[in-house]
Amino acid sequence: MSGVYRAPAFVFALLFYGVFLTTKAQTPTPSPAPTPCALRSNTSCAECLENVTCLWCTPTKQCMDYPVRNILPPSSVCPLNDARWGLCWVNFQILIITMPVVGGVIIIGLCVCCFCCCKCERIGNKREEVQVERQTRARNSRQKAKRTEMQLRHDEIRQKYGMAKDNPYARMNDH
Repeated sequence: MSGVYRAPAFVFALLFYGVFLTTKAQTPTPSPAPTPCALRSNTSCAECLENVTCLWCTPTKQCMDYPVRNILPPSSVCPLNDARWGLCWVNFQILIITMPVVGGVIIIGLCVCCFCCCKCERIGNKREEVQVERQTRARNSRQKAKRTEMQLRHDEIRQKYGMAKDNPYARMNDH
């Protein structure tokens, strides 16, 4: 019986020890300070955009800090068609046009999916209602047939023993 409890205890101890060692081994190391964007001017676009906070202006070959106070960089800093951020092959003008279009397509797609799901659910509910109604009608017709059959059987028994009712409103004592 003690062998049964040893295996889970050993596995638990092994897992605990492994977790303890991995958390201790993952001590954060200080990352080197990124070089300022201005020092990357007159280099390449790829080298400038290694730092996410940098903006590359193609005609002047300047690397500058992204103007975070503005959503888009003003044209006094760099024209939108020549400004690069994140990727060297995407300029802001294309980014401004494509992002709303892509967002709109995604939103319209989600709305269509929701509409189709709701419509399918309604169709499914209508089918269920029709099926339930059909089953109810079938059950009622079976009940009516059984009731009629029982009534005929009772009438036969009454006739057999001479208790047939000619007048359904007559009292039983009169016979």
